[in-house]
Amino acid sequence: MSTTADLVTTLKKELKAAQMTYADLARALGMAESSVKRMLARGDMPLSRVDAICRVLKLDFAELARRVADAQPLLRELTAEQEKAVVADKKLLLCAICVLSQWTLEQISSSYRLSEAECVMYLVQLDRIGIIELRPLNRYRLKLAKTFRWRPHGAVMNYFRENALLDYFSGGFDGTGEGVLLVHGSVSRALAPSFLERMQRVAQDFAQQHQADQRLAEKDREGYTLLLAMRSWEFEAFAALRR
Repeated sequence: MSTTADLVTTLKKELKAAQMTYADLARALGMAESSVKRMLARGDMPLSRVDAICRVLKLDFAELARRVADAQPLLRELTAEQEKAVVADKKLLLCAICVLSQWTLEQISSSYRLSEAECVMYLVQLDRIGIIELRPLNRYRLKLAKTFRWRPHGAVMNYFRENALLDYFSGGFDGTGEGVLLVHGSVSRALAPSFLERMQRVAQDFAQQHQADQRLAEKDREGYTLLLAMRSWEFEAFAALRR
């Protein structure tokens, strides 16, 4: 939720973008320039005053609130409590995965046995948890950064370890556009992080391509799950044979 200080900070940016000086604003508001400077410097004012400045800038208050929301830092990780809330309801988890892929409400309800009313209910829950910001007409803004990841030992990853990994790896990985690579080797500890950075770039490329291909017809798209991992590890059966 936007605080008054956030609104005032954004108003200052809008004033600068409009090339309006404090003197111009003071005249439009019928106030002394010193009072306007003090009010904006303090970063706190009645919402009625914020609305008055919006009218001077010909800016709708709702649009100002949207710009404030868009300027908020995106989450790279949820809290443990947020993740527990997501996995508490498997339909909510499904909707969370769908919004991470930027699916619309219509896409979710047409693809899964969820009514539109259920989808709206789950979007509201995701808004409360902090994953999305729900907007008019059941549209939303994702509040997660491109570098977002589930907590390594959090509720969501634990759920997928227990319920999804065997299902995922049971596939043959021999379809069009499918493949699995298992590579083992010893490399410099100093270089290992650079491989992880490259993997993160591949993940971001995949996510960006997903966004770009939403313009294509559904018949021209296929759902894929890209799994990238790297860790210092030795198979337990092999480790047991070590001298």
